[in-house]
Amino acid sequence: MPDTSTPTDSLHCDVAIIGGGPAGLMAAEMAAVPGVSVHVFDAMPSVGRKFLLAGKGGLNLTHSEPFDNFVQRYGQAQEAIAATLQQFGAEQLCEWAHGLGIETFVGTSGRVFPKDMKAAPLLRAWLHRLRSQGVIFHSRHRWEGWGTHAAGEPAQARVLQFTTPEKPVQVHARAIVLALGGASWARLGSDGQWTPLLQQNGVDIAPLRPANCGFDTVRHTQDGGEGETRRDFLRNLLGGSDAAESVGWSEHFTERFAGQPFKSVAISFTDSAGRAFQRRGEFVATATGVEGSLIYAVSALLRDEIEAKGSATLELDLLPALSHERVLQELRHPRGSRSLSSHLKSRLHLEGIKTGVLYEYLSKEEMTQPDTLARAIKGLPITVVAARPVDEAISTAGGVRFSALDEHYMLRSMPGVFCAGEMLDWEAPTGGYLLTACCAMGRVAGQDARAYLQRASA
Repeated sequence: MPDTSTPTDSLHCDVAIIGGGPAGLMAAEMAAVPGVSVHVFDAMPSVGRKFLLAGKGGLNLTHSEPFDNFVQRYGQAQEAIAATLQQFGAEQLCEWAHGLGIETFVGTSGRVFPKDMKAAPLLRAWLHRLRSQGVIFHSRHRWEGWGTHAAGEPAQARVLQFTTPEKPVQVHARAIVLALGGASWARLGSDGQWTPLLQQNGVDIAPLRPANCGFDTVRHTQDGGEGETRRDFLRNLLGGSDAAESVGWSEHFTERFAGQPFKSVAISFTDSAGRAFQRRGEFVATATGVEGSLIYAVSALLRDEIEAKGSATLELDLLPALSHERVLQELRHPRGSRSLSSHLKSRLHLEGIKTGVLYEYLSKEEMTQPDTLARAIKGLPITVVAARPVDEAISTAGGVRFSALDEHYMLRSMPGVFCAGEMLDWEAPTGGYLLTACCAMGRVAGQDARAYLQRASA
């Protein structure tokens, strides 16, 4: 709460939007019509910081796949989100970007990007449009909670308490849109600190968990080819000085390959509930495990399985373009005086990190057995035991449950307060799905916040 010894500034507006990411900016765009004052508050020095960083390697706006496939990417939340995406999905998002003067193209993977691949020009054009609509921005305003009404103030108005570097600020708003993000990338503003401010008002919130995240692997031993058991891992984790040694790759593998990608591979995984995943792509070996686009795609299943069973074991196909029979045939080809590494490189084009991970999991004897080696090449079991911390994740799962909202994204327990974006209880893989849904929810929340004002004034 603000320091009461310091004078508090007071501000009145029709719609207060807290959070300057895509969901908040979209809400502002839809709420800002003549006669409606819209103010956007953000804790950071400028808005859209996570949006800019996410687009640093090429801004992935959305995905071009058919709607029925597109909506399935939202998993258990697809039913709750489908109607919103029907109103504003991939096609509408592209048309919106074109209206800002941003040309787009579809990549070979089906992902949609701005023609120049950059996020900054789009954000500049967007902010220019919002300011021309009369939207006012307030940076370095951290939301700290709710205040009390002043004498004579309309009962439906709400009071927001902010701290700033200069002084506390009190905002009186007739409608509020919360677009506060999840709990990933706290340094950019999404820290999840809003959860108690809603829970104290009876809002049901699912725990925030990492999504699109990396994982720690169990260090494999070479005692007869058997890896460390989960029981051993937990024993070390709970009290042994060897705990750190149980996670990640061997020192040799880490020194040589941490940070390097596994390219043109495939991952298969089926969880204990029978949910299956299989896809080609690439990912990266980290010092403690695995991360990257292919891992992110299966991360929800891996995370849930770890929570339910303590670990999850995926199968890594190092040569998805070749059948098991073809791999075995090549391995059985006489290698003469050549080393095994040279043989694998010449017959199967296996080298570098792909050969390294085979030596990580197989003994020297097993590496010389064609049948065993072929099975490993086509289905190397890799066990993961922990998701990386939520602040390292690309996004988060959990948040305000859809049951706490009405069809307008308004909180049932707090009339006039709307929620949008990643702070809701949903998740999706990377590939443009996150941004599309955040923008779609923000538009609905902004439209309905404005409609709420109209109903209240009628």
